Amino acid sequence: MTRWYPLEPADADFLASAPHVFRYEKLFAAPPEKVWESLTSDESLAAWGPSIRSVTWTSPRPFGVGTTRDVVAPGGATMRERYFRWDDGRNHSFYVYESTLPAFKRFAEDYLIEPDGDQTRFTWVVAIEPKNAVALPVKIMAPLLKAGFGRIPAGGVGYFAKT
Repeated sequence: MTRWYPLEPADADFLASAPHVFRYEKLFAAPPEKVWESLTSDESLAAWGPSIRSVTWTSPRPFGVGTTRDVVAPGGATMRERYFRWDDGRNHSFYVYESTLPAFKRFAEDYLIEPDGDQTRFTWVVAIEPKNAVALPVKIMAPLLKAGFGRIPAGGVGYFAKT
């Protein structure tokens, strides 16, 4: 039986104030509508490359504030996410409310899509507060975590270059 660990809720303020905030900006060779369509598709980020194994939306469409989904990482860790912001076609943010990985006190992400000529500027923020027991290891490994998370938007660059 899978063991789930609860996390504390997070909000927009946490995206700037968390102990670890990783920010990525990438240009995608696609219009904003196509990027948004990909983010809210059944595969979502899992279609961009191997950095996400699967995404399962657990709320019915249409999506909005309160929408939930499960995301499985390559190692099998699963995060249950709840959206607290949803500006259709432009921006959405969620926090993880439960995970099979017992490392986090709070975890949130923000996705922003903006037109940039005939491309899309994709800005992604990952905000993490580790549990006290792993705070020092997470601090030491923060550059590796940032690089690892960075593979996701880099995968988006390749994905949209091919579609």
